Amino acid sequence: MLPAEAHCTYRAPINVETRRRLTLALAITAVVMLVELIGGWLAGSLALLADAAHMLADVAALGLALVAAWIAQRPATPERSFGFLRLEILAALINGAVLFAIAIGIGIEAWHRLGAPHLVNGPLLLGVAAVSFVANLGAAVVLHRGHQHSLNQKGAYLHVLGDLLGSLGALVAGVLVLAFGWVLADPLISVLIGTLVLVSAWRLVKESTDVLLEATPRHIALADVHDRIASVPGVESVHDLHLWTVTSGVVAMSGHLVVKNPTDNQPVLETVQNRMRAMGIAHVTVQVEREPICD
Repeated sequence: MLPAEAHCTYRAPINVETRRRLTLALAITAVVMLVELIGGWLAGSLALLADAAHMLADVAALGLALVAAWIAQRPATPERSFGFLRLEILAALINGAVLFAIAIGIGIEAWHRLGAPHLVNGPLLLGVAAVSFVANLGAAVVLHRGHQHSLNQKGAYLHVLGDLLGSLGALVAGVLVLAFGWVLADPLISVLIGTLVLVSAWRLVKESTDVLLEATPRHIALADVHDRIASVPGVESVHDLHLWTVTSGVVAMSGHLVVKNPTDNQPVLETVQNRMRAMGIAHVTVQVEREPICD
């Protein structure tokens, strides 16, 4: 029998700090969105309106991230043995898809404006963009810490980072319109914003899809896992080895081990568990066999 801790039911790690950061970022984003929406309409600026539309989606995305983080804390059930851990990944995938749609919409509107330039209120554009940039910078700082360890928070962080870049672009457009009267700067900057958002969306969708398809985590080589298990004293061979990500920070592994001597079973299992956990694999399932049993 495995040690008691090996039989634990998995639940997403409780991260109050992550939820606090998402809540603060949501509040900042909602306020800035209203400011940009009103300012963009009054100034006739596509850059501000595009960023406001982006931030509207971000408000929904951040709200979704918060709900996902809360629901993921619910315990596992007989019907859902891993609980609701994958909900975080679904939220991240939706975030990426929304970013894609927004980027395309920005590009279409920018194309129309390049063919038919609109008058833009430079001073108002510059002022609103400056306020938005400072606020988005604060939200980005709030979400930056720990975003590498959570796809959900990473999705929210990329949304806010896109807002920050959008505000910077609008700031540059405001300077160009105010100083040189170059109204085409507004739609051109919008195209740049859309391109950056598109790149971020692609990365997020790809990472989320990899998790949902149970691809091998990029930071752990399956060959290394095989070699570490195969080198355990008493292990004759390893087969049917699988490695996948359940949710951000939770990697699982399953495999079959051929152990000739039954008295070696318990020491082998304990050694394999320890070696896998040292590699950052939290959930380990091993089948011990006297002879290879192929599925």
